[in-house]
Amino acid sequence: MKKRFAIGALLLVIMMGVGYWGFDKMGGNNPIEIKVIDKNPPTLVGLFYRGTPQDPALEKAFKSVESQKGLHPGSFLHTIYYSEPAGKLDTLEVFIGIDQNLPIAEFELKDFEESQYLLATIRGSKWVMPNPTTVQEKLKEFASSNQLKLTGIFIDKIVSESEVQVLAPIQNKN
Repeated sequence: MKKRFAIGALLLVIMMGVGYWGFDKMGGNNPIEIKVIDKNPPTLVGLFYRGTPQDPALEKAFKSVESQKGLHPGSFLHTIYYSEPAGKLDTLEVFIGIDQNLPIAEFELKDFEESQYLLATIRGSKWVMPNPTTVQEKLKEFASSNQLKLTGIFIDKIVSESEVQVLAPIQNKN
């Protein structure tokens, strides 16, 4: 009986070690890098969606913006979630856009007046990246410790499958 327990405990320790090693290799322990950028957040052009997450119109909006991204090399997909749903039937409000300063037919232009923003960079596999709430809390803590006041808008920039940036505009001092 003791031998089975010892073997089971050893296997459990090995599995936990391998799991932690995999988590670390995928970037699960990578820090969230935050810095102040002294310029306006990029102008975005895109679509605003309001509805449920399961509405085909949301997928259509993403595809429309992604097709424009393909026509504008060097641009990145950005999202601004104004309200995230708790369930499948709750209302979602999101702006989906690309960093493009020129108007595109049927797309709205989103310009930012703020002259600074915080930039959080997250690198790692999408399976182990911190959730948006964690990143937003880190940005708020950084702003607070540096006597900065955020606007409350968080812009997600999809750089690649293994890198996401979050831009948090800083309120201008009047």
